[in-house]
Parts: sequence; structure tokens; C-alpha cells
Amino acid sequence: MQRRKRRIAAVLSAAATSLLLSLSVSAPTAHAAAHDPIVFVHGISSSSSSWDDWVAYFKADGYTAAELDAWTYSWSQSNATTAAQLATEIKNVRARTGASKVDVVVHSMGALSSRYYLKNLGGTAFVDDFVSVAGTNHGTSVASLCSWLYRSCAEMVTGSSFVTALNSGDETPGGVNYATYWSNCDAAVDPDSSALLSGATNVGVGCISHDDMNNDHGVYAQVRAFVE
Repeated sequence: MQRRKRRIAAVLSAAATSLLLSLSVSAPTAHAAAHDPIVFVHGISSSSSSWDDWVAYFKADGYTAAELDAWTYSWSQSNATTAAQLATEIKNVRARTGASKVDVVVHSMGALSSRYYLKNLGGTAFVDDFVSVAGTNHGTSVASLCSWLYRSCAEMVTGSSFVTALNSGDETPGGVNYATYWSNCDAAVDPDSSALLSGATNVGVGCISHDDMNNDHGVYAQVRAFVE
């Protein structure tokens, strides 16, 4: 009788083990996001819609809507204020997606607030790749035309205290991968060299206008290759 009980117990144990193994094989597993989420930062006199073409390109190349965050801010305010708002935006994107880091892709004046976030607000801990497209990284003489009207524009003037402080010391801080894409036909970034950053991968893309830089598919393809 005892032998029979032991045999039944052994059979039940084997069956339970087989069932557990079956469940462990067939149970769905959580999948990490295929890509770092991308946060797009527009420039002066613009909005999130300026990224519509690139968002569509990224989706066509396998990114999901959840991985692409183009947001709008008040471009006339101080770039430091925008940087604080960007910090909140990135925090929300990370919470929503579960990602530990994001990629930041910026156009024009968007480079100033984004780099302020990286340098002064601890952003290097949460950003993997930073891409500046036609960024006014060292200011632009063109901004003097609107410096009397908008705080953000005054900060973007070549030699302003904001730009000077932003570029003091290390222009590419932290463990972030930095890239800039610039054009020799960009009338809004004067001089052309303002777009470049010491320590970054600096890429000249040829003769493309300022407003077309973040619409152009050729530039997009280079940016996508950098962030992947």
C-alpha cells in the first residue's frame, strides 16, 4: 500500500513539473521597447508640427507612436524656462514608456534649451543620444533682429551671456552621444560654424535651407542611423 502511495505521489509530482515547464515556455514575456523614445524639440516661431515629416519617417522605419514625442512649448520665453519644462516632458515620457533613457532631437533654437537641460538640470543621466539639426549652438547674428522683442531671441544672439555660459567648459558633457547636422546654406544660423559642438560628431549636409533641415529625408536618414 505504501509503495502504491509513493508511486501515485511520484506520478503527480512529475505531472506538476511538466505543467510548470509548459507554462514557463508558453507564458508571454514582457518585451522592452525596440528603440529609445525620441523627444523632439522645435525651434523659434514653430511648434511640434514642424516634426510631422520626420515622425512619419520614423514610423515607416519601425518606430511606434509611443516612442515618438513631439511637444510644443512657448518659444518666446527664456530657454532656461523651456529647459525646465523639457525636464518634466522627458520624465513623463520615461514613466509612460518604461525607458531609462531617451534620445533628444532638436532644431534651431531648440538646441539651447535642450543643452541647458543637459548641462544644468541633470539631463545627461536620462539622455542617450543628442542630435542638433541646424542648431544655434553658439548663437546667431540673425537673432539681433528680434532680441528686443523676445527673451528667447535675446539669449540666442551671438555672444549673449546665455550662449557664453552654455558653451563654457565642456560643450558635450556627460556620457551622451552628441551629433550636429549643419548646412552651408542656412541663412538663420550665422556663422555656419555656430551649429558645431566641440566633442560632437559634426556633419555637414550640403546646401539645405534652415526650415528644410528637419523635413529633408536625407538628413533624417543620417539622424536615424545615429540614434539607432
